[in-house]
Amino acid sequence: MRIETKTSKIHAEKHHLAPMLSNAAKAGFLTSFFLAAGVGHAEQLETPGNRMATEILSGELLTGPNYRVGETVVSYGYMDHWAVDSDFGAFEVTGDGALRSLIREIYAIAALKEISKTEAFAGAVAEAAKQPFQLAGKMLTDPVDTVTALPKGVFRIFGNIGTGLTEKSDPSEDSGIEKALAVSSWKREFAAQYGVNVYSSNKVLQEELNRIGWASAIGGLGVSAALIPFSGPAVLVFKTTSLSNKVIEALATEPPSRLRIINAEKLSAMGVSEELAQKFLDHPSLTPRHDSIIVAALADLKDASGREVFIEAAIWAEDEVSANFFTDVAQMIHGYDETVSPIEDISLVNGIVIARANNGRALIPFALDHGVWTKRASQVIMGMKKTYESSGFSGKYDFWVTGTVSSLARQQLDSQGIEVAENMRGQLGLLD
Repeated sequence: MRIETKTSKIHAEKHHLAPMLSNAAKAGFLTSFFLAAGVGHAEQLETPGNRMATEILSGELLTGPNYRVGETVVSYGYMDHWAVDSDFGAFEVTGDGALRSLIREIYAIAALKEISKTEAFAGAVAEAAKQPFQLAGKMLTDPVDTVTALPKGVFRIFGNIGTGLTEKSDPSEDSGIEKALAVSSWKREFAAQYGVNVYSSNKVLQEELNRIGWASAIGGLGVSAALIPFSGPAVLVFKTTSLSNKVIEALATEPPSRLRIINAEKLSAMGVSEELAQKFLDHPSLTPRHDSIIVAALADLKDASGREVFIEAAIWAEDEVSANFFTDVAQMIHGYDETVSPIEDISLVNGIVIARANNGRALIPFALDHGVWTKRASQVIMGMKKTYESSGFSGKYDFWVTGTVSSLARQQLDSQGIEVAENMRGQLGLLD
């Protein structure tokens, strides 16, 4: 069974979703898509309210050597917005997964700062000053290009780095390109060591990665001298899964140009058109990390139909928050396929991703921090159920969420044949 997967209907879904996506930066993502069920006029409803950090996080995450999480957490009824004060500046992120990522990044920044205090780093900088690579000083401070994970100055000058080198030119230019690629490689290795995203939008992290990376590439700072063990709490370490191992290895060893080729080949094997694949891989809100996680998760589904529907939906992401949403949803679909029942079909129903499984049930994977039962929530899932069941589906639903839902939300969902499974981020070991 397929639900609304033709191009015209996909565009209709996009039209339905677009107004909500435009407000993603202000209120997280997909406000109107959380929960719903049809109940009577006496239905109990909840109003979203702010939460306390101490009610959500364990003590080891609330504060660390270089940061302090703000006590008041702004809640939109499904996503949390966090404020974090650190020795390296103030940060704000939306989503519990994004908070975990930020905390890992703060530990990484602290480690990079420590490296810059070493004799090895001082020697590398002194050695770099002797070399006839006149761009070196600029590269230490240039902003990063998140597509290449290289400073923008390098990407402009050595434009063919993004697609691979095919021609020989001036020897000095070749030397510059070699050093630029060495920086990219070093950054990927360090990021893998600390479990951080080498394509992160965190400007402080990128500045430190660039600074130490160039000292390594130009001044000969050895990788072994720079890579010090991650010393953060164990809760920040990724759970080992077949999917996470594959993705982490690819992100650590492959440059962006190679990741693009790998992902394009996998998308083609799924039956995704070249035009759609290009839109997906070129999307400014989806970094190579987002691309690689989503594609790897979908590729493992084997014979599931409708994977192009998910790719079409993912390119609606308008910011990092919504890009993270689709990345989490893809991983939950993969987790269900691997641990519960093979996925047979993916559909987009009234803007909600639904994956029908071989066990006769339908999975609704949804990335949220804490969901409450609102009037809009109730209306949305009633509409979703009506549409999905109009084509003959009569089974039960599994509603997988990355966080938790209120007791009232669970009660209302259960009354509609929707079984909730909470905390799937930790249970499945989702990559943040």
